[in-house]
Amino acid sequence: MSESEPGPSPDSAAFPQATARTAGSLAVLDPALTDCRACPRLVAWREEVAAARRAAFAEQEYWGRPVPGFGPADARLLVVGLAPAAHGGNRTGRMFTGDRAGDTLFAALHELGLASSAVATGPGDGLTLYGVRVTSPVHCAPPANRPTPTERDTCRPWLARELELVRPTLRAVVLLGAFGWSATLPVLAAAGYELPRPRPVFGHGARVVLHDSRGRPLDVLGCFHVSRRNTYTGRLTPAMLTRVLADAAKAAGLDVPGDS
Repeated sequence: MSESEPGPSPDSAAFPQATARTAGSLAVLDPALTDCRACPRLVAWREEVAAARRAAFAEQEYWGRPVPGFGPADARLLVVGLAPAAHGGNRTGRMFTGDRAGDTLFAALHELGLASSAVATGPGDGLTLYGVRVTSPVHCAPPANRPTPTERDTCRPWLARELELVRPTLRAVVLLGAFGWSATLPVLAAAGYELPRPRPVFGHGARVVLHDSRGRPLDVLGCFHVSRRNTYTGRLTPAMLTRVLADAAKAAGLDVPGDS
């Protein structure tokens, strides 16, 4: 595609790939992502939710668009979830912000000194992440929190390019849930990291060290997702989450309490 030729329209399945690969920085990638309309089912759902709104947020204007990653461009640790929540990121416009899952995640990051606050309400709240970026394989809120394989694959170029852009500083990745694990490993393989065979299986506390073509290591850790179901049932406790994040932060070379 030459500079004189227009790119695919935002509602084309080719839009993510064509647009992501030309982004030279996260400052370009993130706003470009918010224009995407490549998955009709997700577009319809995110906009329906934004129009109907939850009663508790009836007076708020919902974002109702794809949600980009959040955190510094030179992050050493990447946390990858599933997709924005319908009344969380889809409402606030910021990843993991405005729902119980985000409350749990940011509280743990704050405890480790990796976030300026344990509370995340929306852009403008002053929240800053230190050395950590949070993102997801699917950037639109899906019905029942279940993206289809086609939607996952259509959205993949955004995550692939995000990984490429943070790669110079990236040292560790935490993958939340089986979906985050299975959706991200192929992206890492495509980025040049060699996956062992058989492919690593997801589990809470699972850990594998990958190497790129230059032999540079990347620690990949699995963690149960910070979903309301997991935290309410005790399948994932705050201590369990903090332990995985602390291990990942240490692997990434970030200072955390108790690290000496």
